[in-house]
Amino acid sequence: MELINTAPGKLQALRVRARGIAAAKGWVAVYADLFKARLTLLVLLTTLIGFYLGSRGGVDGLRMLHTILATGLLAGGGAALNELLERDYDAKMRRTQDRPLPSGRLQPRTVLAVGVGAAVAGMLYLALAVNALAAGLGALTLVTYVFVYTPLKRVTWLNTAVGAIPGALPPLIGWAAARGELSLGAFALFAIQGLWQVPHFMAIAWIYRDEYAKAGFKMLPVLDPEGRRTSRQTLLHALALLPVSLCPFLLHVAGAAYLAAALVLSLAFLGMAVQFVRHLTIAHARRLFLLSIVYLPLLLGTMVLNKV
Repeated sequence: MELINTAPGKLQALRVRARGIAAAKGWVAVYADLFKARLTLLVLLTTLIGFYLGSRGGVDGLRMLHTILATGLLAGGGAALNELLERDYDAKMRRTQDRPLPSGRLQPRTVLAVGVGAAVAGMLYLALAVNALAAGLGALTLVTYVFVYTPLKRVTWLNTAVGAIPGALPPLIGWAAARGELSLGAFALFAIQGLWQVPHFMAIAWIYRDEYAKAGFKMLPVLDPEGRRTSRQTLLHALALLPVSLCPFLLHVAGAAYLAAALVLSLAFLGMAVQFVRHLTIAHARRLFLLSIVYLPLLLGTMVLNKV
């Protein structure tokens, strides 16, 4: 009899708890969108790889942890500030209209506080717990991403080339954090990631060029409906990536297994870029995009596994 009387109360408590868990998961999803979780994860991965490859002898686990946590704060803060500045434009595109600001799930004042707080905390953390060089590179990444690349998207198609700079700096942050200096190996990582980004983003911009046009972004595929300049930029950067991807072997950062993998992967990437240039269809752009998101982790992963 007691069990029958208490069952409804327990059931109600379970329902309240379930609603609380669902609400918590909802807010986690909101802030994952705000901090661009997938992009931030790539930043952390490439920072970690830069740290590992830049480490002499054994890896300093505590310093690496400080570096990843600080860079995560910095990347998340930068992503939030980017979304704050682009909220009106994001509302015009289907692929971004459900982000926290356009959808009304967060307010601009909240995002400003969170973005500035996370970015400043990340830079201070890098400066105090890691070193000044890593913090300086982190600050450069934030400034070029939020205050140069973001507004340039509405001014000139060269925004893609400019945006490749902050996108390629995370491995340098990791390398500087581990070694306290930069060397040719670090700049090889920077060049690989910078060159890779242009075909990657050209493929995205070709797929979504109608939406970019609606939002007023000056992406090259929007300004180049026939695709001639888009083709040239894609092919030139994919072609340049082939010899540059071999530099870690030439600079004794990675060994012969990496050399073989880099040749195969970069030739495949170049071949897919050629197919995109020949056909200029959304289907071929999507194939190039998909290969690009496989190419970089495989290349960097092989470099890590075959570190000299």
